[in-house]
Amino acid sequence: MKGQVGDAESMITVAAVRLARGLAAIILFLLATTPGRAFTDAELIDGFNRTVFGSEYQTLGWQSHLVKKFTGPVRVLVDDRSSKRRGGEVADFVRSLPGLIENLDISLVAAPEDANYRIFVVDRAAYRDVVAREVYGRASTNFAPGKCLVRVVSAGWGIARSDAVIVADEGEFLFHRCMVEETLQGLGPVNDDRSLMLSVFNDISLQSVFTSFDRQILNMLYHPLIEAGMTKAEAQRVLPTVARDVNSRLR
Repeated sequence: MKGQVGDAESMITVAAVRLARGLAAIILFLLATTPGRAFTDAELIDGFNRTVFGSEYQTLGWQSHLVKKFTGPVRVLVDDRSSKRRGGEVADFVRSLPGLIENLDISLVAAPEDANYRIFVVDRAAYRDVVAREVYGRASTNFAPGKCLVRVVSAGWGIARSDAVIVADEGEFLFHRCMVEETLQGLGPVNDDRSLMLSVFNDISLQSVFTSFDRQILNMLYHPLIEAGMTKAEAQRVLPTVARDVNSRLR
């Protein structure tokens, strides 16, 4: 009997620990997605530095050390090749961005030759081929990192073009996360950082929406005082003013 009681107590303890962990994860998620969460200027500057400088893809090279942003109109082609036909949702997200990011001139186009940003919406089965052939121009399909992907081609004067590939047939969470993260990263903040739990720019976070934190980071990036090609040191000179301005407008 004593052994049975001990086993029961152990089972109760394990269940309690699991419940506590589950509740903690739920609380963290709710806190992270609370619209009214306020951020200090210092938090925003730290988030800017962690997402704008650096890159999760080593192929970006020296460009990862500079500010990357479009300096002219962004013209987006949504190329929907998915069996679920979810390109319309991606197009709607793109249409929402001018009202959320000040100083960003972005709109949809229908012709590939008019686009400097292509977003491919695909099924997982086509992912490798689209990444290799459409994004990188390779015959081999062995190069296709990540569950979804964005490629930014940038020079000192700004982003020349971007390409994103979003998988549409592996569940709602992955689709929405990829749609938000890859589309926004194609505008410049290409780095992921595991410390940013309030951001979609973090592969271990629970975010799948355009959070208020990320919105402020994008508004900072497209602020007139932040110039394409700036080094990290150059950006620090104006970031306090930029963070203060964006914080006062969006808080």
